[in-house]
Amino acid sequence: MILTGLAPDPRRPDYRVVEVDRGRFASLPIADLADLGLQIGAEIAPLVYERLQELADLEGAQLAALRALNRRAHAERDLRRRLLQKQHPARAVETALARLRNAGLLDDTRFAFDYAAAKARRGRGPARLIRDLQAQGVDRRIAEDAVRRSLAIEGVDPAATVRALAEKRAQQLAGLPPMVKKRRLVAFLVRRGFSGSDVRSVVEAMTA
Repeated sequence: MILTGLAPDPRRPDYRVVEVDRGRFASLPIADLADLGLQIGAEIAPLVYERLQELADLEGAQLAALRALNRRAHAERDLRRRLLQKQHPARAVETALARLRNAGLLDDTRFAFDYAAAKARRGRGPARLIRDLQAQGVDRRIAEDAVRRSLAIEGVDPAATVRALAEKRAQQLAGLPPMVKKRRLVAFLVRRGFSGSDVRSVVEAMTA
């Protein structure tokens, strides 16, 4: 394998476009290439090529992670799963995630809080929020703390929310036999993530 190009990347001034055997290999940071002794027209030593491949894998994983984060926030475990599904090497994925953590771009605590606050405003109950966060790979303790803090800071009262949801849903179920209406109302509120005791008290009051 011959190094046939090492040109500035017009989109990233601190990167160089590496060309091998007249084909584009990767765009890599100048700092990472400095100690590799690359010379245009010279054969690339096996160990040097291995290092270039590692750098290319890392760049690919990091760019894929950044694109995913630009679309929406992710928990770290969920983002790792997505990168591995796209066949990025595990070592490159771990290094890329570490870089994003160190840069403050990947933070499960912040993600969990923002997610819980947004979904709580849309009527999801605490239990549902915790389940959803855990499903995305957030540690249960982080999820519980995020839900507790988000409800307090956003001024969301779960009891008031469950009452409002119950009243709206009850109108949609009007005309059904009382027992059917009650059963469906309870199931709806539980799915939204509200506790059994809160649900029972509200439903009993509305269907008494």
